[in-house]
Amino acid sequence: MNYVSHPLIRPESIEERRYQLSIALRALDGNTMVVLPTGLGKTAVALIVAASRLYSHRGRVLVLAPTKPLVEQHLRFFKQFLLIQNGSEPDEPDFAMFTGDTSPAERTRAWEACRVCFATPQVIKNDCLAGRYSLADVVLLVVDECHRAVGNYAYVFLAGHYCTAAKDPLLLAMTASPGGDPAKVQEVCDNLHIEAVETRVETDEDVRPYIHERDIQYVDVYLPEELQAALVVLRGLVESRLGRLAKLNFRVPKPDKLSMKALNALNAQIQQRIRTRDPSAFIAASLHAECMKLRHAISLAETQGSEALKHYLARLGAEGVSSAGSKASKRLVADPAYKNLIEAAGGWKEELHPKASIVRELVRAQLAAHPESRIIVFATYRDTVQTLVDTLTAAGIACERFVGQASRDAERGLSQKEQIASLARFREGEFRCLVATSVGEEGLDVPSTDMVIFYEAVPSEIRSIQRKGRTGRSGSGTIVVLVTKGTSDEAFRYVSQSRERAMVTEIKGMSTAPAPPPAPAPAPAVSSATRQADILSFAPAGPAITIDDRETSSRVVGRLHELGASIALERLEVGDYAIGDRILVERKTVQDFMNTLVERDLFGQIKAMADAVPRPVLIIEGEGDLYTVRNIHPNAIRGTLAAITVDMGVALIRTRDADDTAETLYVLAQREGSERGERKVHPKKSYRSVREEQEYALAAFPNVGLKSARLLLEHFGSLKAIIDAEPEELAAVHGIGEKTARAIWDLARRPYR
Repeated sequence: MNYVSHPLIRPESIEERRYQLSIALRALDGNTMVVLPTGLGKTAVALIVAASRLYSHRGRVLVLAPTKPLVEQHLRFFKQFLLIQNGSEPDEPDFAMFTGDTSPAERTRAWEACRVCFATPQVIKNDCLAGRYSLADVVLLVVDECHRAVGNYAYVFLAGHYCTAAKDPLLLAMTASPGGDPAKVQEVCDNLHIEAVETRVETDEDVRPYIHERDIQYVDVYLPEELQAALVVLRGLVESRLGRLAKLNFRVPKPDKLSMKALNALNAQIQQRIRTRDPSAFIAASLHAECMKLRHAISLAETQGSEALKHYLARLGAEGVSSAGSKASKRLVADPAYKNLIEAAGGWKEELHPKASIVRELVRAQLAAHPESRIIVFATYRDTVQTLVDTLTAAGIACERFVGQASRDAERGLSQKEQIASLARFREGEFRCLVATSVGEEGLDVPSTDMVIFYEAVPSEIRSIQRKGRTGRSGSGTIVVLVTKGTSDEAFRYVSQSRERAMVTEIKGMSTAPAPPPAPAPAPAVSSATRQADILSFAPAGPAITIDDRETSSRVVGRLHELGASIALERLEVGDYAIGDRILVERKTVQDFMNTLVERDLFGQIKAMADAVPRPVLIIEGEGDLYTVRNIHPNAIRGTLAAITVDMGVALIRTRDADDTAETLYVLAQREGSERGERKVHPKKSYRSVREEQEYALAAFPNVGLKSARLLLEHFGSLKAIIDAEPEELAAVHGIGEKTARAIWDLARRPYR
């Protein structure tokens, strides 16, 4: 066996594969997307490129991955094979790992010391926004699972920022499957400033010697009578809802054609009617919600099993009897047919779907023939994962579940630390079977997995390729896909196969097409970006804005950074953006504004902000009509807006989109920063009566608004009497609490320093 020879790569450690070297050489010429099926060594390509850049350039390498387990995996790989500049063993400070568990101060110190940094993208984005360090000397940015670089994902911001800030930028993007949609693939390339695409498939001549045989088997599964009967009930419930929608003059799909595409088309009709204030449209929206719930129940019955269906029906039932439950849930659980289904489900004492027992037998047979095997079972839903773990454990097979971090109801997720530990135990053979949701599809470093079982077919070509890539990496492997006959499993099987073929064709076309000639640099006279850069380069630091650290995933923050704002990130108790000591801004999209009004404490949020500063601002973002988002009487919405603006004194600003919001915030910060002289605590008013002056002065005390000020003045008769009163006397006034009374008394007696 030949090995890669390089001064910064440990001798005789990385197998020399012609296709990897070819891809690495191309990647050193310009920003490159590398598309390689899982198991063909994307990380080895990244290591070769990183070693070359560190050897020829002074600077550091930044490796990004979307999850902590993947970040830790890359760190482990680089530590194992990379040497430092003089070819000696690297010191610990040469490597740094940044995740949300690392404090900003620690990250700043580690950045200055390290040569290679491994991080999740949101952490690096936050640090760049806050100006904690610069990417100027990063000589290579590696973006793993780069198909995520769409919309407002942190990769998009970081790629643009890096290509602008770095002295000698080079970006290497990696994925096993960017998707079969040409428009989406092009969007990823544009967002990451990709100049070339390098791809290989398992049938390529230079790849074939390194491919191990993978046997793909499709196992037909047939539903038992009990689940077929449940499906009859569920489809009857769907048919009745669609019938009611048809009577309201909506074009409805056939009950047996109730795909998400059909439901989305139906929803588009409903939303159009809502915009015309058609009263029947709101009834239709609720019926549509019932159809969505029923479709999900049908999918569970067909592809997951009786236990998953029972759990879902139980959650629907709890929602239907809750005071906070939706009308759709309440109406659904009150339906006699639904009640009969619940009663029938109560008699199911064990898993009815044959898939669970098939998985058990497949795992048992594999371990009997090959006791050292490692097996991964993929299932879409957590309920199914738990059912499979219980089934396998009862059969004496050691296994563990592998799910995401989020906890739901009584079910606890796995922290990233727990995920890493579970993978380590699996890798070391402490247990032989891992049962995983989609969180296990990206980047699992388990090279000796011998069997992968798909509990259900998935329509996504990305997920399908990632699942298949978990086996056949260092030896032959088996892939088993369970397909329930006559259900969506069959459709998804053929959809994913078709999309995989389309993706390979599309990517091959992109990689073989000649690179377009570089476009001439735009003249400054017609380039707004250049004009902005010129202006900012001669201007002082942009206006200061403090941003709540939970807002950094929004496009608003990225745009503020582009505009040159001086950004500080911290956790704000109220509001989303703070400008100086007078302005707090709460940002809500149209949908979020209406949801908060109906489901959460909108007035409490706004009042807390209004009480905190003299200049509160509410931005409602989006061009949607407030009066059509939810089924709420227009006068209720008008009353809400009046209360916010008139009663609470909050300025209301409407913006088109996130960019418009950012530019509005920037202008607010510019105006606030440009004011000269000492600011007055209260806004100027040309004339106030004595009564108004008294009310206004008292309203400035902590926790005291105009309403409370008037109550106190009417009771005591003067400001002096209020200030001289004891806390108990103040609290005795109806509407004044002990906390407010103590705050008035304390502030009036506290020495001025």
